[in-house]
Amino acid sequence: MDAMLVLSAAEMQACDRATTERFGVASIDLMRAASSAVAAFARERFPRARRVTVLCGRGNNGGDGMMTARLLADLGLQVTTILLGEPDGLKGDAAVAWHELASPEHGTVHVVTTAEELACFSEALNTDLIIDAVLGTGFKPPMKGLALDALTWVLGSRAPMLSVDLPSGWAADSTEFMAATPVFPSDAVVTFTAPKPAHVFGNLTRSWQQPVVVAPIGSPEGAIVSTLKMEWAGSAISLVQTPRSVDSNKGKYGHVLVVGGTFGSAGGKAGAPAMAALGALRIGAGLVTAAVPAPAMGVVSAIAPELMTWGLETSAAGAISEDNLAPAKIEALLAGKTVLAIGPGMGQLPETIRFTMELLAAADIPVVIDADALNVLARTPQAIAKLASARAIVLTPHPGEMARLTGIKIAEIQANRVETARTFAQRTGVTLVLKGARTLIAHPDGRIVVNTTGNPGMAKGGSGDLLTGFIAGMLAQFPGDLARAVDAAVYLHGLAADLTVRAGDEHTFLATDCLAYLPQAFRVGISYFCNSGKSRYGWIQGIPRDEAVRSDEAVRCDEAVPGEVRA
Repeated sequence: MDAMLVLSAAEMQACDRATTERFGVASIDLMRAASSAVAAFARERFPRARRVTVLCGRGNNGGDGMMTARLLADLGLQVTTILLGEPDGLKGDAAVAWHELASPEHGTVHVVTTAEELACFSEALNTDLIIDAVLGTGFKPPMKGLALDALTWVLGSRAPMLSVDLPSGWAADSTEFMAATPVFPSDAVVTFTAPKPAHVFGNLTRSWQQPVVVAPIGSPEGAIVSTLKMEWAGSAISLVQTPRSVDSNKGKYGHVLVVGGTFGSAGGKAGAPAMAALGALRIGAGLVTAAVPAPAMGVVSAIAPELMTWGLETSAAGAISEDNLAPAKIEALLAGKTVLAIGPGMGQLPETIRFTMELLAAADIPVVIDADALNVLARTPQAIAKLASARAIVLTPHPGEMARLTGIKIAEIQANRVETARTFAQRTGVTLVLKGARTLIAHPDGRIVVNTTGNPGMAKGGSGDLLTGFIAGMLAQFPGDLARAVDAAVYLHGLAADLTVRAGDEHTFLATDCLAYLPQAFRVGISYFCNSGKSRYGWIQGIPRDEAVRSDEAVRCDEAVPGEVRA
């Protein structure tokens, strides 16, 4: 399956039922596969952990925890399992898991029914790893009773915590970045079969660098069905999985035209189109031409000798002038180009606005519209649907630009990002990239694709310009698959930035720093996110350990030196 669908809690339960009833996979086998995945991930991510405490609830999430505890004990680890509540009421697979666990060779097992009883086992907090298997996908906040007592109890430990399915207390269907009610802290999350909304939207771990992974446990593709029309952006990396043909030439991978920039008193913004053009070239476009005010050509061409430049007629202030409006000049500018990216650093002087609208009307190729060109469109929003009816249009607004495009306040957009983006894309026919933490790609068919890569270091000038170039460069290479080209570009941009920051620091990050890590982002994406490499997990968040080592990552405090209690 090319796309990794995001399933609601109810859809995940339906998937499990279909796996058992239609495809003949016993539910207990799904639990065994899930616990095996958690145990394997615990050993892989925390290889020096010798003492493990497993907190279990009384539902199937607790059953996963009990089976995980047994598997880890069988591997020779010192395991303490704490069941929150009496075992007499356990049902179904959870009861089977309890029966298999409750023997001396599977470690120490405690049953607690009150907060006072739980407090008696404070020694279990002096451990190398805590596994949280208290509450799972079916939970509805707020957390209360013994589960809430357990949260207070675990906060007394400095050991890292691995969550089964979700950090206990999170609602699976939440699309919020932060939880509104108390939740267990987490340093890693393993879920199963498919992500739920909380996995792609929520800030589930203590650090953005920590892993959230999806483990396949045996549900066939035919059982994974959703009506949310929501997907994870990382699965689009399969677009670049096939190596290029041996007889490739630059003409096969498109010609991107980047238009933007100002020079002089109109604003010294030659760097913006230069970064966009370099991004298009670096991500794989065959040819890239940067069309900028003629006085800025030297600045832009100096960024890379492979770039071509086109000098635009310039006003006295240094902006793109109306002298470029002659039909012959526009025709010459567009000749041979396969993708247009317009807006970075362009300014909004009246003559520049006229040029922008004329060029957009004349271009019959896919267009990526960013920055000042978005603000130009915001003046005549009725033009957007008309433009999109004649060619593919990709808009890349941040929330402020989105507010100007829609006439909706920024706070309202941020409070309802999914439906705002979806409605706009469906109404206008554009592909909308709504930037921010968890960038959304809204497609005209109503699909929402959620990107989970990226980090706080990207909150710096130039990041958006580079993304514009990445999108244009991917469109040039894959003209027949616009949707996945955009999804993959957004994903790779964030992943390259993540690799960069892991090797350096988020404070000193510059937008173009991630270009050096883009080749590694391709490798990580292809080998780990397409299930074709060593890892058996889909990495929704975080980077596999061996890739972190390759990027010379030092051990960070968020992982506490796995297997050692943090002092």
